[in-house]
Amino acid sequence: MRFPTYRARRLRESTALRRLVQETRLAPSEFILPLFVVPGHDIRQEISSMPGQYHLSVDQTVEEAKSVVDHGIPAVLLFGLPEVKDPLGQEAYSPTGAVQQAVRALKQAVPTLIVITDVCLCEYTDHGHCGVVQGEHIVNDLTLELLQRTALSHVEAGADMVAPSDMMDGRVGAIRAFLDDKGYHTTPIMAYASKYASSFYGPFREAVQSAPQFGDRRSYQMDPANAREAVRETQLDIEEGADIVMVKPALPYLDVIARVRQITDLPLAAYNVSGEYAMIKAAARLGWLDEERAMLEALTSIKRAGADIIITYFAKDAVRLLAGGGV
Repeated sequence: MRFPTYRARRLRESTALRRLVQETRLAPSEFILPLFVVPGHDIRQEISSMPGQYHLSVDQTVEEAKSVVDHGIPAVLLFGLPEVKDPLGQEAYSPTGAVQQAVRALKQAVPTLIVITDVCLCEYTDHGHCGVVQGEHIVNDLTLELLQRTALSHVEAGADMVAPSDMMDGRVGAIRAFLDDKGYHTTPIMAYASKYASSFYGPFREAVQSAPQFGDRRSYQMDPANAREAVRETQLDIEEGADIVMVKPALPYLDVIARVRQITDLPLAAYNVSGEYAMIKAAARLGWLDEERAMLEALTSIKRAGADIIITYFAKDAVRLLAGGGV
């Protein structure tokens, strides 16, 4: 079919036609909103590198969660900050930690909301690494025991799902076996299966004060140059019992999302991380980008690459735009 027999523009002539033939659609039911929980009361403090995102005390986390439900967003992903950091990140698995308190409060106040908890130690350790440190070596197997305890403390508080993000070898299987042994057979695990050692985590590390105090995280997070390795990592997490697998970050790794999509029928999540969020926010403030259009374009590209679930700080903004017909 050659021009002028076929004219591709025929189906682009109006907004209604474009929407009718749109191949990739975003929906509020696909979003997860990350939240940062801190100790204290009546705290709602904006994070400087992430405009529109806040440190929230437990009471303010509940208020934010009510807004999340009102927007039709089904889930939140909780990150916590401790009162005190120490070498073993003990507040990560304390029943009185900020996340554990928030989980209990959320399940009481907004029981329909899916509460997912990040399982890692980096926010809680004084050295900023995601595992137990001996010298300058991050010890894999000793870390698994602390991750098991952290996951269990979240589930005992009422978490609907746990999401290990540490990238230690074997952590999905260790957590699965530990939860099963404690009777929590029905609690799903969303595995950070392909988590890269990315420069796009900078604003997040400011938010939770988790920058490593020595070295970096390249001995456990993935090399940004590797895509085949992401397939291996994902397959290992599936074999260990993951119910949902994730690629993080999202935008620089759309090809990885597409590859992972091809090798599994499990639900696939992608994390639109803090640096991706901050870039759009910063460029918009300088007048270099249309924030709303850039946001929806970025989220659509993640969905188009194959993600079923998008973890994004833009969740509420995106829902408001989609409710109004987009941009």
